[in-house]
Amino acid sequence: MKPNILHRAMLAGAIATSSMIGITAATPAHAQFGGIVYDPTNYAQNVLTAARSLQQINNQIQQIQNQATSLINEARNLTSLPFSSLQQLQSQVQRTQQLLGEAQRIAYDVQNVQQAFSSRYKGAALTGTHAQMVANANARWEDSVGAFEDALRVQAGVVGNIDGARITMDGLVTSSQSATGALQAAQAGNQLLALQSQQLADLTALLAAQGRAQALDSARNAAVEAESRERLRRFLTRSTGYQPGNARMFHD
Repeated sequence: MKPNILHRAMLAGAIATSSMIGITAATPAHAQFGGIVYDPTNYAQNVLTAARSLQQINNQIQQIQNQATSLINEARNLTSLPFSSLQQLQSQVQRTQQLLGEAQRIAYDVQNVQQAFSSRYKGAALTGTHAQMVANANARWEDSVGAFEDALRVQAGVVGNIDGARITMDGLVTSSQSATGALQAAQAGNQLLALQSQQLADLTALLAAQGRAQALDSARNAAVEAESRERLRRFLTRSTGYQPGNARMFHD
């Protein structure tokens, strides 16, 4: 675009200059008897007029050049970044979400957690029959083992995303450094922020999985302690006739 504009402007300036010189040169001074004589004053004025016209044309050409440069820069600033990491980042986030959604036994759901704790970790779950207590203890153990396995799987998924994040970061940094305009630079920066958000999401998921495993294991230990007290109370009641309060004091 720029060479065509400049070429047309220079051609127009040359034509205008030639025309101006031709007009001034074609204005001779006439002698008193009809002959043509050289008039230095008139010639100097014509040359000065032509020079001024040429200067004006040069100024117009410079203005056209500046406008062409401005248009080129605007076009560069409006050019979109050819590199996009959105699909890859979305796939990594979806992969982590899928791992969280595959949580064993106790899901990441408030209602599901409440139901599990009511049936296996507190209340009647710790004071049922011997068979029920054994079954609940085994279920709590399976909860803990499954939660630790889930945490390891999420951890493996997050580590697997690191290589993809590295490739994405390299592409974005390269695109940012070779950006031809403000829009490309801004889009590269936005995608780098999106990459950081994806990494923060992975870190959040990992912390959630680890925290879930630790919480379930702590709850299992608390349930084991409460269940042990109940077993001791029953044993002492059957063998010595101690009341529940005395059984707890004896245990402490």
